Amino acid sequence: MKNGLVPIQVHTVVPTPRGCAVFLGNDEKTFVIFVDSAVGQAILLHMKGVSTERPLTHDLIGHIFTGFGLKAERVIINDLKEDTYFARLFLRQQNELGTKLVEIDARPSDSLAIALQAKAPIFVAKHVFDEAQDRSDDLQKISESLAKEMLAPEEEEESAEDEDPLDPEEGSPSKNPDVDEPPPEDPPSAKA
Repeated sequence: MKNGLVPIQVHTVVPTPRGCAVFLGNDEKTFVIFVDSAVGQAILLHMKGVSTERPLTHDLIGHIFTGFGLKAERVIINDLKEDTYFARLFLRQQNELGTKLVEIDARPSDSLAIALQAKAPIFVAKHVFDEAQDRSDDLQKISESLAKEMLAPEEEEESAEDEDPLDPEEGSPSKNPDVDEPPPEDPPSAKA
């Protein structure tokens, strides 16, 4: 811990009915910041290193930074008031006149997306880290649930492979009600 700052990382992003939950933390503790869906998607894409065909808002911001010689140096989630997190985005500008460090007030969600894009470190103030509710158990449950969902299709495929497609009990072509059967033959005519 440096100057009352705790280094953290983004663990995962989970969709919710009202946006996304971003799970952040370290080995000691995990906390959640709720963000809108668009920023949640941007954070997830930057986490996974996925690029899009056209630049998203945070990509555009990154391109503007590059154009002006700015680089995201670090993000600090510095406050928590009434369940709302606050952050500071630190930018370094290097030019012929020297180096300048610029500190900007920014939403944590935007700051996280920019930090992940620039591969900049993310910190949380110690007092915020201590105050934030520990959601490590929630992250563990979500991880287990996702693992089960990922395994479920394999189990279904295996059971489908075990089925005999010609077994009458499992819908063989001769017993399939969806297949039209030929009309019955006309009964032989009676001779008089």
